[in-house]
Amino acid sequence: MGALPIPALRRQFVEQGAFLYLGEFLPASTTAQLVEAVAAVQERINRNYLPGHKQGGSVSRHTLDELAPAVAQLYRSPVLIDWLSALAGERLQVSPADDAHAYALYFYTRPGDHIGWHYDTSYYAGRRYTLLLGVIDESSCRLDYELHTREPDKAVVPGSVQIPPGGLVFFDGDKLRHRISPLGENELRVSLTFEYVTDPKMHFGWRLISNFKDAFGYFGFRQVFKRRARSGGRNVATPEADAKSEPL
Repeated sequence: MGALPIPALRRQFVEQGAFLYLGEFLPASTTAQLVEAVAAVQERINRNYLPGHKQGGSVSRHTLDELAPAVAQLYRSPVLIDWLSALAGERLQVSPADDAHAYALYFYTRPGDHIGWHYDTSYYAGRRYTLLLGVIDESSCRLDYELHTREPDKAVVPGSVQIPPGGLVFFDGDKLRHRISPLGENELRVSLTFEYVTDPKMHFGWRLISNFKDAFGYFGFRQVFKRRARSGGRNVATPEADAKSEPL
């Protein structure tokens, strides 16, 4: 990351409405660790299907904490967080320890797996930034996106990228409209997302909505609600508390 020019990338990020794509980012050794994480959680994938919007598989941060702790170590890396904060132009924090979405693997393994057009809406008091990392891509899937959709003084700019293993997409979740196009026959795609926030506080009502969304659309009720019950519903935001969270 030290070799990447922060001022130029920051300008590009701002000009594109809080969006950046890099085809090469992670070193091969780190990508290999993420591929190992994929193998470690194969038996714990939660398949989900929302008619007209998405189908695929997901593994939440709680399962990753149990079976692939290297993912959490990368997520909490101070060097990575500082670098992303410089891109965003504001200080980023890890998501609270009970947020199943904080870091998660997404599996596209069956023909037609996809996710439709959406924003990564933040239910937090502050903004939520998404870091999307390519892990395995033996597919024709693409990240299709539209820039500036919420900037009335700018024209919408469409785009499409295929994220290779080790590649990066970083964006403000409330600003980028995007989707993943459907998986074809005999294809495979696995991606990893990290979610960082500027303010980890969340109103109880929004927390309930967020939890139900994660339970129905991604990780299942056991991962979302049983985990919160065991943690006592705490909304802990420090890396130290995050590291001490109990696995299922």
